[in-house]
Amino acid sequence: MREPRWIEKTGSGWRCTLCPHGCRWSESSPLGLCRVRGLVESRPALPGWGRCVSLALDPIEKKPLYHFLPGSTILSTGPAGCNLSCTFCQNWTISQGDAPTRLVEPEELAHLALEGGSCGIAFTYTEPVIWFEYIAETAPLVRKGGGAVVMVSNGFVNPAPLEEYLGFTDAWNIDLKGWSPDFYRRLCGGDRDAVLATIRRVARSDAHLEITFLIIPGENDRPSEWEEMSSWIASEAGPEVPLHISRYFPRYRLQNPPTSPDTIHRAVEAFSAKLKFVYPGNLSCEGNTLCPRCGSCAVRRMGWSIDASGLSNGSCLKCGEPLGIISSLRGTRS
Repeated sequence: MREPRWIEKTGSGWRCTLCPHGCRWSESSPLGLCRVRGLVESRPALPGWGRCVSLALDPIEKKPLYHFLPGSTILSTGPAGCNLSCTFCQNWTISQGDAPTRLVEPEELAHLALEGGSCGIAFTYTEPVIWFEYIAETAPLVRKGGGAVVMVSNGFVNPAPLEEYLGFTDAWNIDLKGWSPDFYRRLCGGDRDAVLATIRRVARSDAHLEITFLIIPGENDRPSEWEEMSSWIASEAGPEVPLHISRYFPRYRLQNPPTSPDTIHRAVEAFSAKLKFVYPGNLSCEGNTLCPRCGSCAVRRMGWSIDASGLSNGSCLKCGEPLGIISSLRGTRS
């Protein structure tokens, strides 16, 4: 079994340094909160290494990524675990439960990611940052073959591992789950400022960035917080970063009523005051990319059917306005 990186020896055991939790592993508590890193037979190990909870070809827009290789499909997988404990998790059966897994070696996963029309690999569904060693071994194989490496993440990772991740990933969608630090502590078991630091760093890297915000009635639906969040995103990530605003549905331990479409539309309008590309994330038949200069439709989305005929090399075909859309990968990367 492979040994983990991002650990340090303590007097009574080991401490994981991959994410801000800093889980301590010992004989009495051998696994971290993520459940894929810890001790096996008293030695640091990766019991979740390569254990894929799912393998599926998805539209890349489902990640969601709207400005990265629009209209493509991507192989998607993830581990059976997470380093947050969101009471509203929409995928809780695989992130918080003991879901069945399949061991897929890096060479096999890279091969699968480069065949069948896939544009690469998306590490998604649960939380990929906890899978550092497995992704670090797999991603270069995918990129060497010309494929893209995508991370769909909660952004709860320490700065040093993040720097290495940015060396072998191409695009990120990061969940910004709420604006209140109390929201993160109370409902997610995490720290908002650590997530903001990740978003800020990815925005300043060569990787493509998009953000998702799940609105929960009565928890993170205050317009005053939306105002603060949109100002921060515009300032620290840039007004061009795409923001996906999604509906919440009762799941796991939180049973608040589902988010109404009207709330999503009001949020889209509010965030659009400072951000150029704001999308209603999971409302059918919505989410076209309109040019902020001339208003023409650059990318039309009808369910998972994509028409990008209004796009030319990532810019508006009609007026030439750059839209920040990556429409192709050039060459191979290592």
